[in-house]
Amino acid sequence: MPVINRIADFADDMKTWRRHLHAHPELQFDCHNTAAFVVARLKDFGVDEIHEGIATSGVVAIINGQGDGPTIGLRADMDALPMQEETGLPHASTVPGKMHACGHDGHTTMLLGAARYLAETRNFSGRVALIFQPAEEGGGGAGVMVEEGALDRFEIAQVYALHNVPGLPVGQFQTVPGPIMAAVDTFYIHVKGRGGHGAYPQDTIDPLIAAVGMVQAIQTIISRNHDGRKDLVVSVTQIHSGSADNIIPETAFINGTVRSFDKDVQALVMERLEAIVMGQAASYGVSVEYRYEKGYPATVNDPEKTQFAAEVAQEVAGEAGVNIAQIPEMGAEDFAYFLEERPGAYLFVGNGDTAGLHNTKFDFDDETASAGASFFARIVERAQPVA
Repeated sequence: MPVINRIADFADDMKTWRRHLHAHPELQFDCHNTAAFVVARLKDFGVDEIHEGIATSGVVAIINGQGDGPTIGLRADMDALPMQEETGLPHASTVPGKMHACGHDGHTTMLLGAARYLAETRNFSGRVALIFQPAEEGGGGAGVMVEEGALDRFEIAQVYALHNVPGLPVGQFQTVPGPIMAAVDTFYIHVKGRGGHGAYPQDTIDPLIAAVGMVQAIQTIISRNHDGRKDLVVSVTQIHSGSADNIIPETAFINGTVRSFDKDVQALVMERLEAIVMGQAASYGVSVEYRYEKGYPATVNDPEKTQFAAEVAQEVAGEAGVNIAQIPEMGAEDFAYFLEERPGAYLFVGNGDTAGLHNTKFDFDDETASAGASFFARIVERAQPVA
């Protein structure tokens, strides 16, 4: 079964919605105008319930099917990125310094397309909860929705999400059981020594030497402490210090990111990082302020739900159009918070030969919307068939 015919019928409407959203991007939790647009369309479709103001600007809409049954959740993120668009397209961002460079305008459109179809046909039992989420790009809007009790409030039993991916042919899908996206953590190291004249280093305590020692020692976490059979990235991404060639500075700053899938690996990194920083500080005679911040957890697909989702995707894209052995990504995704609480799956859908994500020349391919909306619609019909 390819793209659902009824969804194909209103593909032009989806293109109009998507391009409106693209031209009017909003950041993080401040997605109020986007949410208002979503709510207006949902009212047009005749959904049964609309709940606003969740996680500040999030929306959950309910569509009742035929007869009793559980509730299945479908999620789309709504927020854009703080970037200046350089596509030159007629529907380019009208807001300076903001653009939909990750395709969340397309994700919202796919879920709106599924909502229209499901509200018309209601060929399922129980209920579907349509989750329009703010603040995926920092802020962890999914986590806030979970904290506010959205999954419990709407009795969501399982949950699914899609993300477009450039480079994969339009309408093809890929996913993997188990971890699919990494946990993302950040570390901050402020080193303080005693500054002075570069000609008299004996009168100083050089924070640069200490910082260099810390950065070199941090590399040993992967090479000497970590089990190489488990994925891990530890990257130092910033070192800042100094102001002139003849001044030994007072301070230095180190910043970096940690990506992992396994909580034991994450714990190992946290332990070793602190030990290295404090040990190096003592050996060089500097003081440090050290902070490790846990970010989004790993996005872990439920194996059974992933297999089911892949079978549904095959109905849309054909068997050859679905890869269920995707290599896990070291990027992060706050849908992880939903999957920590409920079984479900996160899948990628092809966006064709476009610029990469988080690129100033990126644009969502409108042909992708019909495939994504069809997947969302069919997963509801398959998961909760009419008795």
